[in-house]
Amino acid sequence: MAVKMRLTRLGDKKSPYYRIVVVDSRKARDGEYIDKVGRYNPTANPAEVVIDEAKAKDWLAKGVQPTETVKALLQNAGVIEKSEKLSPAKTNPKKKKK
Repeated sequence: MAVKMRLTRLGDKKSPYYRIVVVDSRKARDGEYIDKVGRYNPTANPAEVVIDEAKAKDWLAKGVQPTETVKALLQNAGVIEKSEKLSPAKTNPKKKKK
């Protein structure tokens, strides 16, 4: 079973509000989830991020893969360390045409 940590959308039209949840990757975006780790409100000024650090670290230790957005939120909250690489290294550079 592939388990991910991702966002699930709540809120009204044009006023999104998200939960950070642990879910089976095959489930629907707003479907059933295993555990709620935190919440994210991008419409607040500044954006509100509340994360249960103990739960997040526990799930990450179990091998849960966060999505890119959730990974950025976790890094900004200080739950995980920022990686030194900004983007993956290119394995095959493009060949120049003559």
